[in-house]
Order: sequence, then C-alpha cells, then structure tokens
Amino acid sequence: MSTPLDEPIRVLVIDDEKFLAETISESLSRSGYECTLAHSGKEGMKIFENESFDIVLTDLRLGDLDGLMILRKIDPKKSGVEVIVITGDGDKKTVMEAWKEGAAKYLEKPLDLAQLRAVVDSCAEKARLARINRELQKRLDEKFGYEGVIGISPKMNEVINRLKAFANTKATVLIFGENGTGKELAAKALHVNSPRKAKPFVAMNCAALNDNLLDDEMFGHEPGAFTGADKLRKGRFEYANGGTLFLDEIGDMPLNLQAKLLRVLENSEVSRIGSNEVIKIDVRLVAATNRNLEAMIAEGKFRQDLYFRLKVGTVRLPALRERKEDIPLLCAHFIKEMNQRHGCHVKGISEEVKKAFTIYNWPGNVRELRNLIESMVVQDHDGILGKDDVQDFDSLMGSAIGNSVSVGADHLIGRPMSEVERYYMERALDLTEGKREEAARMLGIGERTLYRMIQDWKLQDKIKDALARADGDISKAAEILEMKPDALEKKLKKLGQRAEEE
Repeated sequence: MSTPLDEPIRVLVIDDEKFLAETISESLSRSGYECTLAHSGKEGMKIFENESFDIVLTDLRLGDLDGLMILRKIDPKKSGVEVIVITGDGDKKTVMEAWKEGAAKYLEKPLDLAQLRAVVDSCAEKARLARINRELQKRLDEKFGYEGVIGISPKMNEVINRLKAFANTKATVLIFGENGTGKELAAKALHVNSPRKAKPFVAMNCAALNDNLLDDEMFGHEPGAFTGADKLRKGRFEYANGGTLFLDEIGDMPLNLQAKLLRVLENSEVSRIGSNEVIKIDVRLVAATNRNLEAMIAEGKFRQDLYFRLKVGTVRLPALRERKEDIPLLCAHFIKEMNQRHGCHVKGISEEVKKAFTIYNWPGNVRELRNLIESMVVQDHDGILGKDDVQDFDSLMGSAIGNSVSVGADHLIGRPMSEVERYYMERALDLTEGKREEAARMLGIGERTLYRMIQDWKLQDKIKDALARADGDISKAAEILEMKPDALEKKLKKLGQRAEEE
C-alpha cells in the first residue's frame, strides 16, 4: 500500500517562454520529477489552486502576472511549498523582494541544466522532509490524538471519540472547559473532519466585545445604520457561510443577543443592523464556555431554550491537572512545534523538570504548558530543557509544589502542630514516591531533619500501639516494647506525649 512518502515530487513550472518551460520539464522528468507546465501566470495560479505541488518554479517576469504576485498567492511560509524563481540580468532588487516573500532559491538566465537539477534536488529534499513531518503528525494524531487534540488518558480518549462522532454531522456542539484547555482546537478538529472542511472556519470571542460591537461583529451592518457606519460590513455569520462559526465564551453573551442567536439557529437566516433584508445562511455553530450555564439559567442570565439548542452535542475538556499522564506526550509535541518555529534543536526534558511538571497543578492548563515550553526552548543551551532554561523556575515550581502538597489540608485547621507537620511530611513523601531527598527539598528542610522526623513518628506509633494494648499502663507498655519504664517516660516527654493523654 503506497503512502504520500512514496509518491514522486510534483513540480509546477510557470514560464511564458514555451521552449524554456518544456526544456526544464524534460530535464526534471528524466530525474524522476513529475512536472506540470503553465505558459502564463494566470494559468499557473489556476492549476496551483486545483492541484497539489511540492515545488513551484516560476519566472519573475511574466507577461500577465508579476512573479512576486505569484509568490504572494502561493505564500511559501504558510503553504510549505518550495518556490524557485528564475530571473534575468539586472533583477537583483526583485530577487531580494522574492527572498522576503519566501522564495527558497533563484536561478539566473541563461539556465544551466545541471545547476537547475542541483537546486531542484535541494528543494526536493526539504519537500520530502516536510512530507515526512506531515505523515508523522498524521500517524501521531491517529495513535494519540485527533487533529492536534492530543492525549492518551481515558478522559481524552472520551473527548476524541465524541469529536469523531460529531464531526461528520450537522449538529451544533457545545464545548465545556476551563480557560486554556483547548476549546478552539477542539472546534477546529470538528470543522476539518466535517464535509465543510473546504469552507471557512470563523472564530470569535464573545467576552472580548461589548454588546454593540458583538452585535455588529456577528451580524454586520448597512451603511448609515449608526454613526460612523459609512460602509456595508458583513458579519461573522456571512463570512462563515457554508462553513463553521465558533463562538467562544458563549456564557458572556448578553440576553438580547442570545435571543437573536436563537432565531438564527432556528431559521438559518440573518439580517444586518439597519436592514430588513433576510439573508439565508448555511452555517454550523460550535460554541464553548468555561461557565456553568445551568446555574446561569437558574439565575436568569442564560436562556434555557438557547442552551438546549446549543447542546445537541456536548464535549467536556478535562483540565490538565486531571490528565497528567498526557503531559509527556504534550511536552514532546510542543518541543517539536517550537523547534520548527524557532529553528532550535531541543531533544527532551530533564528528569527534574519532568517531576516538577507532574506535581504542578497547571491553573492555565495546556496553554500554560505550551507557553512555558516555548519559553524554555528559546532559552535552552544544551538540547535538554532544564530548570535553568526558565527564569525563576524554583519560585514558579516551588509555589506550585507547595500548592500541591497543601491540597486536601483543610481538615488540619486547629489541629496540633505535630499532626500538621506529619501530614505535610507524608504528603511530600507520597508525591515523591518515597524519595527522602526530593521530599526534604519540597518541604524546605534538610534530609537529616526529615529522617529524624520519620524515625520519631515511627517510634511514636509503636508507643501508642503498646500503650493501647497495655490499657495505658506504662510498665506493661514498656514490657511490650522491651524497654525500661523510666526510659519509656523519657521518650514520651521527648516526643511531647504523656501517658494520661493516651
């Protein structure tokens, strides 16, 4: 079974000199490239828009279209297509412009065919690497995620299965999740796996605009609709026609706009502000919120009918602290992404940082992890992300660790200090899997001090058990412990206990 990696490199040759274009094509075809010819800029762009190419080779001076305009339309930095420009003498300034627009290489006329093949071979190698990266990402998605929604935890498996179930339908979907959990990424995954994937994906944040601006953004306006409205403006629903509209933070939408949104969902039509004209639309709506909409309904702040209309399908994204087993996979994904973005060569993360990441509660969720990884990648100096690759790492993670150790400690309020100390010691040992050195560092004490405390508490437990078995009789308890009674008395005093308290 063939894969994209087995297919020949496809080259689009755009040149209005027919003989030159055919010569280039014949030379490259003999080297195993699959070539397509276009004898004008417009023809080349039409072919490019309808087919997939790895390399485009274009003359900078064409009769109908400027070569720089072709470059801008191809947008190599975004599309990943390798563009080689051909130039005549005296075009150095234009070549510099082409570099800025993302051209990979340039060739001067008259062409040397050996040099042509060498340049194309160089670009083809980059194109093959790009194919490999795309294929690996596809396989990573197939195994560990869904269009960038990554995870192997049970909670993320459930999320991915629900996204797959809803993607191919027309159903509105409501995504719940804290800030930073990846709600827009989930919405995009729904879109690109739907029949609407070739149409627009339009996103807007309902919390970022006031009532009037939100109304205008969603529905647009006619000229003269209000002061300053001198031109017709389409709304997001119109721009998303045929595709998907993602409304983030839907819980922040005011009630009057909730009513308008409900009518759009029921009738599939909108009207611009200042117009009575009804515009038919075909838009799939995906909404998201970090709020408890049912509580808002009870308070009269969210419409129940809209809520039921939105939640035909629901997806709940877990907080990162609820799926910590996904952190190593997410770290690997973000390191790869940031290496490509910043031209870095980070290979992995130190064990010390891995442990800190696992303990940390990540209040900013996946977004916080991604931003931290980016910061560490650009500051890295040895290929392994360590605590020295981020400013104030100990302060950041130390407070986080302190917060983690404190989780569930409310019951200790008003308890004796010895009981509080023991709780924190046991919690730290639990978080560090019994490693005394790490637990001591987490607690801010010396390892010897921690060892002494552990021994004291072990002895305290033995004494309590012996006193309980001896019904509080020190002599009998001492016999059970194989100690002299006066020695037991001294131990009790040292440990802050008295027989009558037992």
